[in-house]
Amino acid sequence: GLDLESVANEPKYDKILEMCNTLQNAPDKEEIVELEFLKGVPVKLNGKEMSVLDIILELNEIGGKNAIGIIDIVENRLVGMKSRGVYETPAGTIIYRAHEWLESITLDKDTLNFKSMVASKFGELLYGAKWFSPLTKSLSAFVDETQKNVTGTVKMKLYKGNIIKSSIAS
Repeated sequence: GLDLESVANEPKYDKILEMCNTLQNAPDKEEIVELEFLKGVPVKLNGKEMSVLDIILELNEIGGKNAIGIIDIVENRLVGMKSRGVYETPAGTIIYRAHEWLESITLDKDTLNFKSMVASKFGELLYGAKWFSPLTKSLSAFVDETQKNVTGTVKMKLYKGNIIKSSIAS
């Protein structure tokens, strides 16, 4: 298997990473981030109301500085071949993790478990270019329904590629 910690520390990544620091170049001090959601959508960052786009841009800066969101994976492509990719998703990683933690306290067990299956199928459909399929539309309606109570604030510590849950309030 891939050892992501050692992979992200490889000096060769200094030349290919656009948004993220390597772990060794990330600050030696944790950074606190507070993300507020309203019905599943991020609406405030560190107490400041912002558009989703502005939250993403700001979290890309903050997360990238702290080496958050670097992934090195081998994918199974649609046509059957394998492909290695190095991706940087600092904002996406932070938002995803915060949203996941908030859902864990705002959704009931059965809905949360079923939603994970829906997410997997949804990903397959999108990867297969089936955005406009009836199934995608139906799964989207389910996800929209699950987000009605996903409202609250998640406080996190970012440190050397890690996101550590500090508190959640809904």
